[in-house]
Amino acid sequence: MIHPPQPNLQTALGHELKHELAITRRVLERVPTEQFGWQPHAKSMTLGTLVGHMANLIGFLEMSMRGPAFDLATNKMPDSPTTAADVLARFDLNAENLHKALADVSDDAFNDIWSLTHGDKTLLSLPRTAVVRTLVLNHLIHHRGQLSVYLRLLDIPVPAIYGGSADEAPKR
Repeated sequence: MIHPPQPNLQTALGHELKHELAITRRVLERVPTEQFGWQPHAKSMTLGTLVGHMANLIGFLEMSMRGPAFDLATNKMPDSPTTAADVLARFDLNAENLHKALADVSDDAFNDIWSLTHGDKTLLSLPRTAVVRTLVLNHLIHHRGQLSVYLRLLDIPVPAIYGGSADEAPKR
């Protein structure tokens, strides 16, 4: 997909996130609740844990826009969804909130440092651009790849992602 030059970082990231979130949602739509307990290997996450993590992780961008830090000791992380419908609802809500947060931020704010803490301990500190790329976008794409393998192993048709899959032609 070719995008015209973007006037600012916020707009460019917004277009990229919108595109990747749409692809991810198509993959998540294939997940059956009755397989949530399945895992391909004893060291692997269950299907339910993986898709719940994917639905929740996109919330990190909104969290990073709320202030300079997020403290895990004082803020409860959301519970993992327990059904496929709950996963999609959580994903959609977090995607909507992500886009709202992104719309309200200036390009300069992307250079600000954001920290994830647990009480007095800093777990990580990085510019918000790295939050978008590392904690949200790259992380999501990594897990989407895992999920496509889970689907293949469960003999569930894998949707087209960047090109066709063995099961589906690319969406145009």
